[in-house]
Amino acid sequence: MINPSLSIPLKSIDPELPIPQYAHEGDAGLDLYSAIDIELQPFQRALVPCGFALAIPQGYAGFVMPRSGLAIKHGISLVNTPGLIDSNYRGELKVILINHDPQIPFSIKRGDRIAQLVIMKVADVSFAVSDSLPETSRGEGGFGSSGV
Repeated sequence: MINPSLSIPLKSIDPELPIPQYAHEGDAGLDLYSAIDIELQPFQRALVPCGFALAIPQGYAGFVMPRSGLAIKHGISLVNTPGLIDSNYRGELKVILINHDPQIPFSIKRGDRIAQLVIMKVADVSFAVSDSLPETSRGEGGFGSSGV
């Protein structure tokens, strides 16, 4: 049995749909369900509602991630992965899906699992403008600088 360490208020907009839930104990992502039937043509994207709204506490954010099975089997992903849900957003959660398959349309039925929601603690930051930064062994190396 999953023992949640954080309780988040949820408003059901479509009570016939399941609320986000973990498939297995220990999972990081909660399954999100489509509120609509839709067919995504090759390279088409669509905004798919999930039938609920959240009140994520300040100091946390929601990150919407693709489902790996949909990605590998059908080429379905998110346009803006991860999708960010700020703590002050109160509208319906929606997912921007895209069909990356070059030939095959993908049908989504109402109630299908379409993405995952991960809730993470986030820091409030401020920046201290400086003319220099502390040195590191990596320095400015990036974009493949560590090799293949």
